[in-house]
Amino acid sequence: MVCGGFACSRNALCALNVVYVLVGLLLIGVAAWGKGVGIVSSIHIIGGVIAVGVFLLIIAIVGLIGAINHHQVMLFFYMIILGLVFIIQFGVSCSCLALDKSQQEHFFNATWNVMSNETRIEVEKKLDCCGLLNDTRYLQDFNYCTATCKTSDKCPFCADKMLKHSDEALKILGGVGLFFSFTEILGVWLAMRYRNQKDPRANPSAFL
Repeated sequence: MVCGGFACSRNALCALNVVYVLVGLLLIGVAAWGKGVGIVSSIHIIGGVIAVGVFLLIIAIVGLIGAINHHQVMLFFYMIILGLVFIIQFGVSCSCLALDKSQQEHFFNATWNVMSNETRIEVEKKLDCCGLLNDTRYLQDFNYCTATCKTSDKCPFCADKMLKHSDEALKILGGVGLFFSFTEILGVWLAMRYRNQKDPRANPSAFL
């Protein structure tokens, strides 16, 4: 059977959703591992990553069931939800790639101001820095700082350390997100094409 046939479309859609299942399980596993070894302690971050993983798993399972059974309703909702996910992910990925250092610094400053003292102390200890920037909050943050560098002559600002890695991390995140967003468009196209193909095993006189 040629690749444009019914069986090829079904197998391609199944394979794509198997990849989504693996990615969803990977996200859940990485979040659980990060919590277990103490790399990430924020319950909001852990919960967010797990929620994304579970959502991706549900979408992939709906796509798999719809592809195996040639279920028109499931495939329709799969197309709609995957299309919405593509729009959101494409926008977020482009935003990650477009953020410059001044915008990142503004984001860090806004986030730093809403952090609790305990969270700021934890960040300073992990990054070995004191205070975000040399601003009005610096002296207050420095008094509470427990980082090792506090005993030395010069302790770096946390924003400097964050900016060293955030630019590269955002580019990687944006690039990976952009790549996966195009696989979602491929999934929408495959589901649309597959829905409009007639199952050769079905009654030839039956409607799609």
